[in-house]
Order: sequence, then structure tokens, then C-alpha cells
Amino acid sequence: MLEELQLWIDPFSREGPEAMAVDEWLWQQALVPILRVYQWSGDWMSLGYFGSVQSIPEDRAFVRRPTGGGVVDHRHDWTYTLIIPRGIDLAEMPGNQSYRVIHQALASALAEENTDVMLAPIDADSSDAFCFQRPVVHDLVDACGIKISGAGQRRGRHGLLHQGSCALPTTNPARAHALAGELSRHVSAIELAPDAHAIEMICREKYSNEIWNRKKM
Repeated sequence: MLEELQLWIDPFSREGPEAMAVDEWLWQQALVPILRVYQWSGDWMSLGYFGSVQSIPEDRAFVRRPTGGGVVDHRHDWTYTLIIPRGIDLAEMPGNQSYRVIHQALASALAEENTDVMLAPIDADSSDAFCFQRPVVHDLVDACGIKISGAGQRRGRHGLLHQGSCALPTTNPARAHALAGELSRHVSAIELAPDAHAIEMICREKYSNEIWNRKKM
């Protein structure tokens, strides 16, 4: 478990570019682990860093994430981001291990809602562009093997950025608090006001930029 964690339940629904820019800004600024839980404004989809825009329906707005994974439809999901600064064990673990730790914590949080999920088996593998078509290893699945939650990660000089989606939407903050409590011994609920100028710059350079969103990997 983490020794400390700040929980920010973002009170604003944000369009795709701003949602991603806020995550990146937090990743750049965080000195302690932060769990952000937020909602999307509009019918957005997100595309993993290495994904192909051909996977996106022509009539849907989308943004490319800085993390991996496939396409996620955010109209009916519960979205969270976990930022772990460098030097903290969870940020230094191999990817598969950190996925497992975080998703085990989420599984325990969902159990408090009487939702039973489990880690997908080690041999789970999917080439589907859409994240929730079939699970990959360490995703969360229900008793029928249907994918309930997945995530993408990226590591850099700032530490670990983990962006997750759960196909069980809720506006109840209890889930956010339950997940935070499973991840850390000491949780502090905080309020944040992201730097509007910095967010605008990040959007302009990346997440609102067609070059970023439509680049070929």
C-alpha cells in the first residue's frame, strides 16, 4: 500500500482534450500520489497512444491519450487517473505488476458495492481495438468473463501515469473513497484548481491538436 494518497474528485465534467491535459498537468506537478476521479462532458471516446484513428467512428469526437490501450467510449463509464511520482515503489514496479496491484485494489473497492470481479487470467489476450470487446491480462472481469475495467499506463521522468476506465458508471463518491482507501494507508481529500494557462497550452500543443490526435504510429 501507499503511505499517503491525495484524492481529488474533480467537480467539473470536461471535454476530452481538457480531461487529458489536466491529467498531464497533474503528472508534471505531483509531489505525492494523487487519485483523480472525473467525468466527461459530451460523447467522447479516447484512443490509446499507439492506436489507429481508423478504429474511431467518423461521427464521434475523440482524443488520443498519453497512455496505452485501445479505444474507450466514455459515454457510460467511470474514469479515474492515478499519478505516482518517481521513487515510490508502485511507480518503479514492472507494468504488469503495477496493473495487478491497482486492479486488485479496484476489485476490493467494487466488492464494497456487492460487485464481484476478478483479474483476467494470465493467458487473456486481445487484438481488438476497442478496449471493452475482450479483456487482456490483469483487466477486471465479471463471473462471465465480461470485461469490467481496464487501464493504460505511461512511465516517464515524472513517474507513473495510470488512466483507468470502469464500465460501471456512478456519481457516488463512495467508490472513489473506497479505491483510495484500498490503495493507501493515509488518504487526504483535496480540492485543486489546475493552472488554466498551463492547461490551455497543453491542449494546444497536444490534445486539441489534430497532428497529435491523428498521427500514425
